Amino acid sequence: MPTRRAALALGLATPALAQTAWPDRPIRVVIPFPPGGSNDTVARIIQPRLQEILGRPIVVDNRAGGSGSLASSEVARAAPDGYTWVLANDTLAANDTLMQLPYRAGDLTVCSLLGTCPFALTAHPSQNITTLTQLIEAAKARPDRFSYATTGVGSLAHIATVLLQSRGGFTLSHVPYRGGGPALQDALAGHVPLFMSNIVITMPHMRAGALKPLGVSSATESRFLPGVPTFAAQGFPGFEALTYWIMVGPAGVSAAITQRLQQAIAQVLAEAPVQARMAEQGAEIVAGTSAEGQAFLRREIARWGQVIRDNDIRVDS
Repeated sequence: MPTRRAALALGLATPALAQTAWPDRPIRVVIPFPPGGSNDTVARIIQPRLQEILGRPIVVDNRAGGSGSLASSEVARAAPDGYTWVLANDTLAANDTLMQLPYRAGDLTVCSLLGTCPFALTAHPSQNITTLTQLIEAAKARPDRFSYATTGVGSLAHIATVLLQSRGGFTLSHVPYRGGGPALQDALAGHVPLFMSNIVITMPHMRAGALKPLGVSSATESRFLPGVPTFAAQGFPGFEALTYWIMVGPAGVSAAITQRLQQAIAQVLAEAPVQARMAEQGAEIVAGTSAEGQAFLRREIARWGQVIRDNDIRVDS
């Protein structure tokens, strides 16, 4: 039988042993949307260096469906052994209110918040509007004229646009897609006149003139889109809505494993080439701790859940 001192030493060593034992096989990161969207883009920016640091392959697995709920439900059911994660976004919080799911988002294991970015409402160049103010005037004159694409019902792009309409007294028709990639294709082709999306997806096309920015959802002007006015400055004081990317696993993943992955992600996000690539996409890096990410997610669940209830947003709307 070990002495008290030996037992204490063994107890103190256990977290370190657990930490060094993980990972011993590939890690799966599920993406809730098809290739071409912002979740997929961010995952593939961090993937190469993350697998080098951890010494195991990072398998990026796109599982679209249910406005992100298919992927998060699958991860919630996985064993809490640190080998299955979802790189989620704002739909994780919204779905907690919109859907009857076999888990609660606030109970899942948050590894780390990775970054945030604003939304931009864009118009196809064929549309004779250049600002949100002009759009509102035109939409009030012809309520059936404009439709807008988003990445799906219950996405923050959808919820934020509903909030704008509610506060501004105008009406747009929602066209939900299964992800940012398919929505972008139709927006660029002019099949849908408006597109509300985070700027990771649309910034290159705004800069090229293929889409016209009407406004951004950040509290202040985005450094990535100088000269594009905020919604707050166009008649919606205090308006702010930011998308985000957050690494989440099943409930019950050990603190040692969660911290190991969080530290590896933070190391990747601190590297200049990765920071440059994230900036190219219009993403602000936020490499917080697990506790900070958990608190952030719970605030988002409460904040946007209230907007969903107040505006009677439903998954069949």
